[in-house]
Amino acid sequence: MSKLCEGRVVIVTGGARGIGREHCLMLAEHGAKVVVNDLGGARDGSGSDQGPADDVVAEIELMGGEAVANGDDVSDWEGAQRMVNQAVETFGDLTGIVSNAGILRDRMLVNMTEAEWDAVIQVHLKGTFAPARWAASYWRDKAKAGEPVNASIVNTSSVSGLYGNPGQTNYGAAKMGIAAFTVIAARELKRYGVRVNAIAPGALTRMTEDLGMGEASEEDRALMHPRYIAPIVTWLQSAESADVTGRVFEASGRLLGVANGWHRGPVVEAVDDPTQIAEVARQLVSEAQLNSGMDGQPFDGGLLS
Repeated sequence: MSKLCEGRVVIVTGGARGIGREHCLMLAEHGAKVVVNDLGGARDGSGSDQGPADDVVAEIELMGGEAVANGDDVSDWEGAQRMVNQAVETFGDLTGIVSNAGILRDRMLVNMTEAEWDAVIQVHLKGTFAPARWAASYWRDKAKAGEPVNASIVNTSSVSGLYGNPGQTNYGAAKMGIAAFTVIAARELKRYGVRVNAIAPGALTRMTEDLGMGEASEEDRALMHPRYIAPIVTWLQSAESADVTGRVFEASGRLLGVANGWHRGPVVEAVDDPTQIAEVARQLVSEAQLNSGMDGQPFDGGLLS
């Protein structure tokens, strides 16, 4: 079997369990040297335990691959820098990051606490930004020194953010923010030989088991195995994907697709009198495409009933 990622060095955050573990194993199977980052916390982000990351490293080494564990918090500024430094110091280079780490603290908006909001935004948004920022600086310096760079960042968004899932204003806002971060970073970093893409995965893991997915049939559960997410990530981390950037891919055992971003809908000439807005605004709304439901298809969200 040809190995897509031979010679690549990839950091996978949240790499010890679920989707992240599958990323690590498939990247290693395809020749990548892997930094398995995982704080080892609970689903809500509490606690820490490097044991699960060590276990994934052991699995990779057993299959003949190379890996090292990292227990830094992805949202810690200095921890993110240590993570990047560890990859370079251990394997001599860094060619990619898969930002997968995340937590859930679901609550309806009227009941959500400040702490529940802050924790999710911290891990998802800052935890995507901080490792990417230190890696981008490393790649920029290489490019400016005249060294070839073929690097890849793969972020993790979610259909909860792209399409909107009640009970997850914190998580959805973070995941939509990650999609925007991906598009902007792709435009900024292209000059340095860095591509930036994202995935919106659908899988049954400890993060999703009590969100209705845990009641799925055996057939549906099989299709929601996290291994189905790893192939697109492995390809995006390979040199083969050098011409693909700024995209968000949906991935599950049911489909692989590209999510379209916001586009301008119907327009009229500017209106400077608020008393004249009602008819115009309602006409624009009636002509506009509906927002998507969680299946990615147009849905009024119950707002029109």
